[in-house]
Amino acid sequence: MTQLALRFPGHQIAYWANRFADASSDDDAIAIGSRMRAEGFLTKTDLLRISAWKSPRSRRHVARNEEEFVRAATRTALSTRDERLRIEVLTLLRGVDWPTASVILHFGHVDPYPILDIRALWSLGVASPPVYDFPFWWEYTEVCRRVARRYSCTMRVLDRALWQYSKERQRKPSRSSGTRSFARRSTR
Repeated sequence: MTQLALRFPGHQIAYWANRFADASSDDDAIAIGSRMRAEGFLTKTDLLRISAWKSPRSRRHVARNEEEFVRAATRTALSTRDERLRIEVLTLLRGVDWPTASVILHFGHVDPYPILDIRALWSLGVASPPVYDFPFWWEYTEVCRRVARRYSCTMRVLDRALWQYSKERQRKPSRSSGTRSFARRSTR
């Protein structure tokens, strides 16, 4: 397994979260999550909106989902006690991969779930994310939950801090290094 640990002192979580420049961009996702918790499922319209928040390029794929399948998959994710089923049923939706599925759980589930994001992973010491699978996602989730509990913050605050720290501190790979451009990886 991967060794996940904060790259910055935990007492600085609030500092980095407060530097998150566009907190208002969360408003729509928060409203969608609230509706999802109240209704027990996500609508196709809201899936399109929350997916666009995480990855705008997925829109045409997400649009190909049937309304009833979206409702059934998200209803299952919200109602099951099985953690593996909870995340993996969401990846059955077209255009929804592990990071987008984690956004759905982050905003829509009553339990705290982190957003799987390369910026957040970097802030936890993962320089190059592995192929996403359940064991990795579950380890990441448990580590984030422990950090949030230890430093008495919400998962949303921790997510903002992890993302912002990477945005300000992670160096972009040089073009001569042969690595992909960092700019293409994350839009939020």
